[in-house]
Amino acid sequence: MHQRILLVEDERGLVRTLTDCLSGEGYVVETALDGEAGARMAAEENFDLLVLDVMLPKKNGFDLLRDLRQQGIATPAIMLTARGQVIDKILGLKLGADDYLTKPFDMGELLARIEAILRRATSTDQPISETFSFGDIRIDFPRAEVTRAGQPVELAAREYNLLRYFIENREKVLSRDKLLDEVWGYDAMPVTRTVDVHVGLLRQKLEPNPRQPRYFLTVHGLGYKFVG
Repeated sequence: MHQRILLVEDERGLVRTLTDCLSGEGYVVETALDGEAGARMAAEENFDLLVLDVMLPKKNGFDLLRDLRQQGIATPAIMLTARGQVIDKILGLKLGADDYLTKPFDMGELLARIEAILRRATSTDQPISETFSFGDIRIDFPRAEVTRAGQPVELAAREYNLLRYFIENREKVLSRDKLLDEVWGYDAMPVTRTVDVHVGLLRQKLEPNPRQPRYFLTVHGLGYKFVG
């Protein structure tokens, strides 16, 4: 069965190019030229992936994605934008985007990112509800908000994505290479101990006693396991 992609983009030339490319790869592509139309289609129809431009007429991509997540619509999303500022990328990821690509981009890179996101979406064995709790930690996934004993916990985008992946794959032993591939992505160039550092940050922020972790466990010689 062909996977369906909703492309929300107002540059007609880019719409044609992307539609031809994605259709050639076997995807069924529906398009919307403004944010309001895109929001309506994403809410009323079933899609496997959303490709959202940020600078859209009527409703920008950030607002569109935020509104969808607040409605509990968890369809994976890639943000496209001409902006390159880190703060915009962080905002998109915190609102619930799965990836972010700055224009101009290579079509092969977009295809690779789409394939990675769809592979993760179809391979997750334990779908998560809108909220998840362990200990005094509560995660609201549509809002990308984490609280501890009712107080907000500030997580960087990568820390949040790592936490979400652990929860989606709870009780599984996950190797460092697996975490790098699924959380950091195929094109990441992480330094040595990248995963260890980020797991350490999660422990500092979310464990009752980071020196004796209860939830983010080390499986010696294999990787990590989340138990919650």
